[in-house]
Amino acid sequence: MNESHFSLPPKCTIRPALKQDIKSIRRLVWSAKLDPTQLRWEQFWVIECEGKLAACGQLRNFSGAQELGSLVVAKDWRDRSLGTYLTQYLIQQATEPLYLECLGKRLAAFYSRFGFVAVSVQDLPQSLKFKFGLSQLAKILFRIPVTIMQYQENFL
Repeated sequence: MNESHFSLPPKCTIRPALKQDIKSIRRLVWSAKLDPTQLRWEQFWVIECEGKLAACGQLRNFSGAQELGSLVVAKDWRDRSLGTYLTQYLIQQATEPLYLECLGKRLAAFYSRFGFVAVSVQDLPQSLKFKFGLSQLAKILFRIPVTIMQYQENFL
């Protein structure tokens, strides 16, 4: 995936989130039924289109690792490659091995296009084992289709 294949639509910009974006970020995350805890605006990047928040995603820092999370595109802005653009952008911003967890086969297939591959809890850095281990417990107990993935840099 080369970044040049995807660009933002006209009147859209990507930028680090500002403190005043947190309400819009929370609304987007809640609308997607994602984990609303640990939303720190300082870790978010947002895509703003026509003066409104159209997409958001965060890079959370852990010891020796980062997590790509809370990636959401507003309903009105879907199917315009914003999620693709934001995913590629966040991958480029990462400075540590990058992980994510996603729900369902469709999202796992989406992220695999960028070089993410499924990994087990045992393969995670210590700093992520507890956090991701909880979702694996939910996967077992409630049959929730959670996939833990790691970005493979040499994929492209």
